[in-house]
Amino acid sequence: MNVKTAGIDEAGKGPVIGPLVVCGVLCGEREIEILESAGVKDSKKLSRERREELYDLILETCNVKVIKFSAEELNELMGRYTINQILKRAYVEIIRSLKPKVAYIDCPERNVEAFKHEIEEKTGVEVIATHKADEIFTVVSIASVVAKVERDREIDRLKKIYGDFGSGYPSDRRTIEFLRNYLKRHGEFPPIVRKRWRTLKRIATATLNDFFNL
Repeated sequence: MNVKTAGIDEAGKGPVIGPLVVCGVLCGEREIEILESAGVKDSKKLSRERREELYDLILETCNVKVIKFSAEELNELMGRYTINQILKRAYVEIIRSLKPKVAYIDCPERNVEAFKHEIEEKTGVEVIATHKADEIFTVVSIASVVAKVERDREIDRLKKIYGDFGSGYPSDRRTIEFLRNYLKRHGEFPPIVRKRWRTLKRIATATLNDFFNL
């Protein structure tokens, strides 16, 4: 019996630029074994080229559900919800769509048990949640690969429009330089920016050296 389980992960929770991508995959034991043999593991431990190669195999092997939130959509939603609430709504939608026997989730919150029970109550599906689930469960690693590839492609598309802004993370010097220069030229931040991130207030009031505490 090839029991179907779901793995769910996200890419892009923390960046100040670009989308949040949430992915769920539905795989049976045989499919997971195939992908393990192909070298699937936590997306952070794979090169971009390898993720792209595995991405195609994953789509051929598993049922996949992807939800994307642009920066503009996050700006609107975060007037009403926290980023973790937005993630939970996406997780519930994915579980209801894929209808797994069990869902494995990379938990975004400190209180894992409360998170697990909330998702179970809303879906009626057994949930196994933990921090760093993408490193522990192959089915979550599979989801992490798809989420990362989807986000990387979105970032590439945005860079063709706005130029090279680095990774989009607030720890990236190139990202901070891009935002400061854009603000100086246009008097506002670009629409691809998450306007509720504290990083933007710091950029608007501090020098680049101050920001990095040099």
